[in-house]
Amino acid sequence: MLARLQRFITLGLLLTALLWAVWFIHIDRPGWAAAGALLIVFGYALFLGLEFIFLYFVHGDDPSPRATALQLLHAWIGEVLTAPQVFCWRQPFRSNRVPDHVPDKSQHRGVVLVHGFVCNRGFWNPWMQRLVRRGTPFIAVNLEPVFGSINHYADIIEQAVARLEAATGQAPVLVGHSMGGLAIRAWAAAHGGEARAHRIITIGSPHRGTWLGRFSTTANGHEMRLASPWQVALGARESATLSQRFICFYSHCDNIVFPASTATLPGADNRHVPGVAHVDLVNQPVVFEALQAAL
Repeated sequence: MLARLQRFITLGLLLTALLWAVWFIHIDRPGWAAAGALLIVFGYALFLGLEFIFLYFVHGDDPSPRATALQLLHAWIGEVLTAPQVFCWRQPFRSNRVPDHVPDKSQHRGVVLVHGFVCNRGFWNPWMQRLVRRGTPFIAVNLEPVFGSINHYADIIEQAVARLEAATGQAPVLVGHSMGGLAIRAWAAAHGGEARAHRIITIGSPHRGTWLGRFSTTANGHEMRLASPWQVALGARESATLSQRFICFYSHCDNIVFPASTATLPGADNRHVPGVAHVDLVNQPVVFEALQAAL
């Protein structure tokens, strides 16, 4: 479903830009043709810029380091370059390019990859290619319904975990980006995850919500509001020692999950990655190196 929606949006924007340019060239307005087409195609960069402005002013007394203007600019550029690769190519057109890799009776520990909000398994294509080369078993899930409650995703993750347990005889490492980290926590609470996860790595996950959640109208978006009732209920279901299995990567330049410390968990191994935005966090070598170490 999400891949079709993002294909429609991507192709629709390109067609709109083309028609705009053709019309204004036809009426001899080349400047308007170029300006309008560029705004349609690259307008998302302005929207990202607005998120960074919010991020800067919402920081307040958050215990995470305050990002400098140069760090925010660097992060914005990284996100402008990364976002279209994910949302306009990998997810809409290449989500099934790399199939799950679950060889029978593998001696290697497996990995469950869990994407975030308005994403699908194509988000992980570069990681999946690297895991195939390493011979590491993995399953990358699709979380559906796309705009449903995060609780619905626990059973999807359970199916992946059980399949890897059966194939490898070992507890897998679970990796979640953004909302995916909350989905993993929901799985752990529902399926005894503390005893079955070798390690859990979260990347920019709103463990205590995000300021931007106030603008969402979806079920899972409401659950990601700051200190939402859903988060309080989830915390009440978790054991006091679960967080010790977590490595939480976060950044003071995360344009989606902020204030930055909301992506940390008390008792977890919280690791700050400076100067990197939300989606681009997954591209940082230090994050994949943590997975390799956990394996």
